[in-house]
Amino acid sequence: MDKSRYKQQLAFSLLLGLWLPYCLTQTTPSNTATSKPTSTPTPSPSPRPERLKVRLAGYPRKHNEGRIELFYKGEWGTICDDDFTIANAHVLCRHLGFVSATGWTHSAKYGKGQGKIWLDNVQCHGGEKSIEFCKSRGWGNSDCTHDEDAGVVCKDERIPGFVDSNVIDAQVDENKVEEVRLRPVVGVAKKKLPITEGVVEVKYKDGWAQICDAGWTVKNTRVVCGMLGFPHERKVNKNFYKRLKKRAAEKVSRPKVNVSAGGRQTPKAKAITKSKQSSPGKRLYLERQKNNFLLHSVACTGTEVHLAACPLEFNKPNATSSCAGGMPAVISCMPGPLFMQNSGLKKKLKISTNVRLKGGAKVGEGRVEVLKDNVWGTVCDDRWNLLSASVVCRELGFGSAKEALTGARMGQGMGPIYMNEVKCLGQERSIWDCPVKNITSENCQHSEDAAVRCNVPYMGLETSIRITGGRTRYEGRVEVLTSDPNGTQSWGLICGENWSTKEAMVACRQLGLGYANQGLQETWYWDSSNVTDMVMSGVKCTGNEMALSQCQYHKTVSCQRAAAKFAAGVICSETASDLVLNASLVEQTVYIEDRPLHMLYCAAEEDCLSKSAAKANWPYGHRRLLRFSSQIHNIGRADFKPKAGRHSWVWHACHGHYHSMDIFTHYDLLNANGTKVAEGHKASFCLEDTDCQEGISKRYECANFGDQGITVGCWDLYRHDIDCQWIDITDVKPGNYIMQVVINPNYEVAESDFTNNAMKCNCKYDGHRIWFHNCHIGDALSEEAERRFEKYPGQLNNKIS
Repeated sequence: MDKSRYKQQLAFSLLLGLWLPYCLTQTTPSNTATSKPTSTPTPSPSPRPERLKVRLAGYPRKHNEGRIELFYKGEWGTICDDDFTIANAHVLCRHLGFVSATGWTHSAKYGKGQGKIWLDNVQCHGGEKSIEFCKSRGWGNSDCTHDEDAGVVCKDERIPGFVDSNVIDAQVDENKVEEVRLRPVVGVAKKKLPITEGVVEVKYKDGWAQICDAGWTVKNTRVVCGMLGFPHERKVNKNFYKRLKKRAAEKVSRPKVNVSAGGRQTPKAKAITKSKQSSPGKRLYLERQKNNFLLHSVACTGTEVHLAACPLEFNKPNATSSCAGGMPAVISCMPGPLFMQNSGLKKKLKISTNVRLKGGAKVGEGRVEVLKDNVWGTVCDDRWNLLSASVVCRELGFGSAKEALTGARMGQGMGPIYMNEVKCLGQERSIWDCPVKNITSENCQHSEDAAVRCNVPYMGLETSIRITGGRTRYEGRVEVLTSDPNGTQSWGLICGENWSTKEAMVACRQLGLGYANQGLQETWYWDSSNVTDMVMSGVKCTGNEMALSQCQYHKTVSCQRAAAKFAAGVICSETASDLVLNASLVEQTVYIEDRPLHMLYCAAEEDCLSKSAAKANWPYGHRRLLRFSSQIHNIGRADFKPKAGRHSWVWHACHGHYHSMDIFTHYDLLNANGTKVAEGHKASFCLEDTDCQEGISKRYECANFGDQGITVGCWDLYRHDIDCQWIDITDVKPGNYIMQVVINPNYEVAESDFTNNAMKCNCKYDGHRIWFHNCHIGDALSEEAERRFEKYPGQLNNKIS
């Protein structure tokens, strides 16, 4: 080959190499769904502006594994397992909010999907942001069957800040019916929330359409009520609505009459006037006349969690009559006890006392716990699905389940695991009525605790509060909507005095922003360009309220520091920690030690002895110490970190480490009437990960001025033989007592659940020996068992430590 020809070919190759990739990225490929199959993978079409929807499906599965399904061109479809790799799985798992993949599956391990097989011969490098950017045969171009559907197993660790969560969801066609609402017909009902009775309407195009009531059943009503957050349906007075319809029809059909010569209004004018007064019945009739019906047949079984999961028959565009002889479907729902304040109902619904939800940020969500033999325990997530979750939601006074969550997504429990492979049919009154499998230690761990998110009624609580001035939508000064005597509404600040984490928790919950990371009494460092006046003070909440208006507060504003920089503020977070003490370890490790005073100088300096120690004849004599080990677990969904920054930590030379909190734990000995007879506090401490569950790495260590905290899934152990891990009982007389430990007693650090921060034990002291028994955390027992514990703090057995 001559040199000039070689140069020409080289230049052409270089030009082609530069030009071809540019074209491939700039040109929109044609739809490959109808093209002939090719064996050479090509780049997938350029991504659409909308983010590709990806979900995990199949049965049985956990929340971090399943058959991969993609939502493309209005339809869910699958991926073929041909050429599938772990790199593909990494891309898909990250799209779902997990940090990475641990494996992938072939041959429809999670069951065969339905509909299209959207992608085949997918080849990712592993770093792509979406499966759309990987090579494949193109959308809809596949030679596979659903026997080859691919699945993934993701690492059960979420990407920090990732909002979307994978759920075990209902398999419904999202194109048909998505949103459903209840529109009140009677005028007075419009002013009350929640709306419990009215016309069922479904979102259609840019408006709303009705459903024909011909053949409408109570099972359909049950499904719609469940979607709207109501546990049960009520009977509707159909005759009332029929009379309204008939009356409206008569008014519209009356003959038109002109005004009389004398100026008196004629029947025609009266009819026109009345027609302008839009009566409920007339509105129903006119909507029927407008042929605004989307559905003319619904056939639910009553166990569905969404109307779209029911068999539906849609009206045909050219049909002469969309609802012959019928009218819009009208239903009435029974609200749960939490939502009955404005409903005017006399009869209150009874809810279960042996099922509860724990660890959820919002009302109607949490880890499922059940009561057996007066002790609370959890439910294993094997075969956990929406039918079983809906039974739990309804028996607690909510609607059907919106999500059935697995893998301890609402934090881990600490007690026994009572149920496994729950198989509810959906009609049961309680989860206790459902078939279950016996639990063995090999079957389940608390890392598999089941949880739910229930449908709850719309209360409009978020419309009367906002946060402003912060750097993100999760933080700012709290402002509440108030009305003056003239009815004029305006926004206003809350006095920051005595504002704490509990009040901040309620504010964040009301805003739908999760938990309160902090409740702030000063907000001078935030933008104050839109500052308003103080309109509320003295707010005091228990922490469980749905809105600040349900808390106690001053009738008239009383605030010593009324400047805007002292207004109440919040920093909200989607997750929170949850500390729990290992009660059985306390019971197993308790003993008495008479410790010489010359060995207690450091402890005295750190205020770990009772007041009488100051009068002792130092360094002679001794103090009697009640010693035990504390193992504090973080079972929440966020690391427990000190509220104060490390710049404000205090160095304690005695023990050679920094203290990051003033008070971390209270240790108290109480007599029968609750009076403290001895107390201690864990001031000499350093938060760190002593040990963790399998697969979780330690993050916090006290040595060398390291970061302090407790990682999720880890625990901090304070052995019985370290300084200040005791109560000084030198002055305590023999008798029966209650020993109490309270973690994070001042609520300085946010937790998803403060009710499990206390631990109690029955204690018997005879002057020489001590017995602990019946040790339990604050929310571990039934109310009845807790009352018995309070009444009789005496010895129930002679378990000696």
